Formats: sequence, C-alpha cells, structure tokens
Amino acid sequence: MLATRVLPLSRWSVRLALIVGFALFTGLAAQVRIPLPFTPVPITLQVLAVILSGLLLGPREGFLSQLTYLALILGGAPLAAGGAGGPGVFVGPTAGYLVGFPVAAAVVGWLTGDGRRGRSLAAALLGVVVIYLSGASWLAAVLGLTPAEAFRLGVAPFIPVDLAKAVVAVLVAHSGLALLAALGWPRPPTGRA
Repeated sequence: MLATRVLPLSRWSVRLALIVGFALFTGLAAQVRIPLPFTPVPITLQVLAVILSGLLLGPREGFLSQLTYLALILGGAPLAAGGAGGPGVFVGPTAGYLVGFPVAAAVVGWLTGDGRRGRSLAAALLGVVVIYLSGASWLAAVLGLTPAEAFRLGVAPFIPVDLAKAVVAVLVAHSGLALLAALGWPRPPTGRA
C-alpha cells in the first residue's frame, strides 16, 4: 500500500494504468524482432509479454491489456512487429497470432490459480498453445498451407524459444506479484471458484 500513500490512486486507476502499461509493453516487446528466412513469422518477445499479462494481471485485465494492444495497432500505433500499425496488420500472415493474444492472456490468468510455479508454468504453456493454434490456423488460411505446412512454418521453429519465454515469464511473475502488491494490487482473481 506504499504506492497508494505516495500516489493516492483508486483501484480502478491502478488497473487502467496496468492494462495500458501491459499493452505498451507488448508493443515494445514486438520491436525485438528476429526475422527467419524460411517463414513470414518472426521471433519476437510478444509471447513473453502476453504470458506475463495473464500471470500478473489475471484473466480479465490480462485479456483487456492485449485487447488494448490490438486496438492501438488498429488505430495506427506502430506497435506491431517491425513498427507496423493500422488495419493492414490484421490481414497479413501473422494476424492470427495477434488475435490469439487476448485469449491466451485470459487462459493463462484463469489457469494460474494459486500462483504456484508448476501451475503457472502449465498455464503459460497452454497460453502458448492458444497463440500457436490461432496463428497457425490463420497462416494456413492466408497462405493456402496444409496444417502440416503451417505447423512447420508457424509453430515448430518457435517451440524452443517460446518454452524459454514461458519459464522466464513464470520466474519474473513471481517477483512481479510482490511489486504489484506493494502498489495496492491484490492477487489477481482467477476464473476458478
């Protein structure tokens, strides 16, 4: 509650700041981009940001942070990979990954439960699977690929690096929850009763 004494913010304004902050963090993570010559899908740090938003903010605010990210891109903000922005981003071959971000963040937040590392890691990995399903499906549709080709181009090359991102996200999240608690953010609610 230290932050609320220094900056008297309502719980609503803290939530809004975190939602927008994670949207911008995802945009910043998109700028760390490594193109691969055999696929239109680059390696970025977006998956790390998406998983962290679910782990730290919970299902609702995690979802809203990623939805805000997509809305900013749609509005023209250069927050997609390579500094792209505008409606055209959502018709390109990587649009399916972006559209999967809000759902992945919600799934991660919902499944994290009590925040134990093992459970958080399982939730993070399932979030990655959600992103892969959405992204590879769109990639196949746009490029006219078979499911096997879409997996080969849009999933397989990314598995090792995304596993590493999931582990890093879980480790960072456990430290980040303590920081958020100091700001007056309670343990994010999960979708589980």
